[in-house]
Amino acid sequence: MATQDKIALYKSGMIKFSQQDFAGALDDFAQALDLDPKFADVHQSMAHCHEKLGDLDQALSCAQKAVEYNPDDFLAHTSLSMFYQRKGMIPEAEQEKAIAAQLQPENPL
Repeated sequence: MATQDKIALYKSGMIKFSQQDFAGALDDFAQALDLDPKFADVHQSMAHCHEKLGDLDQALSCAQKAVEYNPDDFLAHTSLSMFYQRKGMIPEAEQEKAIAAQLQPENPL
């Protein structure tokens, strides 16, 4: 039951995100994390909500967790690279970009 609940909350958050209700999406995502703190897709989505709300530090933190919980996720590394770049952390951004390129060499970055 908890698996279905976390998926339902994730989907609800994504709908709110698509409607630009970033605070509402964060609420749903936080509830999903209460059920599964290592739900990497939720951390990834929260990162983008925080970015949209102008909180780059929190976006970076969430993106780092997404990579921690799903280290083989190309998009998580790409997002983390982008957030590092926006923070002026160029060596870290380049490192994440290189990891993403290794994960999907056919995808030009």
